[in-house]
Amino acid sequence: MWRCVALLVTTLLLAEAKNMTVDMEVTQHWDDNFEGRFCFNLPHPIIGFELVLHFSSGVKSIQQWLGDWLHPPTDCATTLTLLNQDSHGAHPAGEFCVKMMGKVCGAAAPGGQGTLVDLTDDGMQPPKVPHVTGAAQTKYNYAEVIEKSIMFYEAQRSGKLPANNRIPWRGDSALKDKGAGGEDLTGGWYDAGDNVKFNFPMAFSTTMLCWSLLEFPQAYSKSGQLNYMYDSIRWPLEYFIKCHTKPNELYVQVGSGSKDHGSWTSPERMDPNRPAYKIDASNPGSDVAMDMAAAMACGSMAFKSKDSAFSGKLLSHAKQIYSFAKAHQGFYSTSVSDAAAYYRSQNYTDENNWGAAWLYKATNDNQYLADAKVRYAHEPAWGFSWDEKLGGNHLLMYKLTGDDTYKSDIESTMTTWSKPGGMAYTPKCLAFRLEWGPLRYSANTAFFALMAAKYGVHAASYRQWAMCQIHYALGDTGRSYVVGFGTNPPKKPHHRASSCPMLPAPCGWEAQQNTGPNPHTLYGALVGGPGKSDDYTDDRKDYVHNEVACDYNAGFQGAVAALLQLAIDHELPSASKCTSCPNP
Repeated sequence: MWRCVALLVTTLLLAEAKNMTVDMEVTQHWDDNFEGRFCFNLPHPIIGFELVLHFSSGVKSIQQWLGDWLHPPTDCATTLTLLNQDSHGAHPAGEFCVKMMGKVCGAAAPGGQGTLVDLTDDGMQPPKVPHVTGAAQTKYNYAEVIEKSIMFYEAQRSGKLPANNRIPWRGDSALKDKGAGGEDLTGGWYDAGDNVKFNFPMAFSTTMLCWSLLEFPQAYSKSGQLNYMYDSIRWPLEYFIKCHTKPNELYVQVGSGSKDHGSWTSPERMDPNRPAYKIDASNPGSDVAMDMAAAMACGSMAFKSKDSAFSGKLLSHAKQIYSFAKAHQGFYSTSVSDAAAYYRSQNYTDENNWGAAWLYKATNDNQYLADAKVRYAHEPAWGFSWDEKLGGNHLLMYKLTGDDTYKSDIESTMTTWSKPGGMAYTPKCLAFRLEWGPLRYSANTAFFALMAAKYGVHAASYRQWAMCQIHYALGDTGRSYVVGFGTNPPKKPHHRASSCPMLPAPCGWEAQQNTGPNPHTLYGALVGGPGKSDDYTDDRKDYVHNEVACDYNAGFQGAVAALLQLAIDHELPSASKCTSCPNP
């Protein structure tokens, strides 16, 4: 049912602290008719409420204009519960009155009390901030950023939530996600500020996070986040296994992008009957298939010593999916037309290399390495992302082979991200690749630079440049671009679930238009970022600059983990040099 038990229990517990009770003021009474109102002095704005009414004598034929009855009123009832309508949930601080009229079951004027339950927010307290002992002093608390970024991914979870769910405003959702044959497709992550599961960016995000865990496990363990991190990447990996329903059949999306983007509500409230889209031998999608194979191959390495059975299952599926993708090449956005408007792949050669390199890394089977070499492109990366794996391929191939040809491609990529190489920079030093989500590209490239440095390529300059790009997002301009972190962080991210009040209040476009902050803090989410002049407005309606996404946080979190590792090793560059906009 849409009224998730876990969320309702949370709401009831919070209500004990947030209830307001007043007596009814009877404004008119004649014969058996009455008019009255319940007036509350709101200490702060609200965007959702429940009103529990207790009358001294039975009433009937009640009319009011702000909500719907939680249960149909019966004649001569003494207790009624009203839930705000979607268009009447938002009210400013100050006096708020609910007026009504009806009939009383008797001659005397009715008395009554009304208890207002504020359903605006969850009352969630900020998480305890972790600290790493023995590390070099840092300008920003990297451990806190990692903690909160992992919590962002927990807020994106779809399906049946675990008993240890840390996000009180999220509940079970999309429990009817299934394939054409009834296959269970529950789980995974919602993509961004919407409620669709797009496997293409989800797989890229999973691989990037997994890669950071493989490379910087001490950063996660020292910050106290290691087990949370394992749980984080396991969530989409288990979903990917469900999506692989036959050797040559792979589900790659659940939910219609056009339908979902035409509504504004939380996953718990949305229509649970959603389409699922697959690829197969007749309708290929080697780009998304290779991405999913790469994620599962990486996951098999991450879980090898922690859960060998799960690791083996992941590798088995990765091999099958790789073989399927290799034999049936093509763009998945051609086979799944609904994806074309949102995540259209521009090239699948890079994914062929990406998948082969990860399978070689996981198996040491030379055939995968041979495949990766055939598919490799000797050209600089425009912007390491869900659609372009060139940068990741440079790193993997150099690490796997030691061939300086690949090292040269790493250097070429970093040159294109320098001012002499033609990269535009904002006045406050952000490498500005694209107007839409510029922080995503700079953060992913920062991860690329930090990985290259770890592999011995221009370690000092690459680390310095990467630190400055990450510090831009964390607050070097005077504001943070990470929700719930640092100075003046975003409070109105373009994100449906965090903008909705608590159940059972409804949620629709009024929540999107709400001028106040999102009622729930989406801890750790990196927003798209500023314009080319460092201009930024915290506007929920601005999906270009203020939306969040799983792929936005992936390289960002990995880069922060790399910086924390440098702090642990006392090899961190100087933060003071960032004011000069250093080149890589």
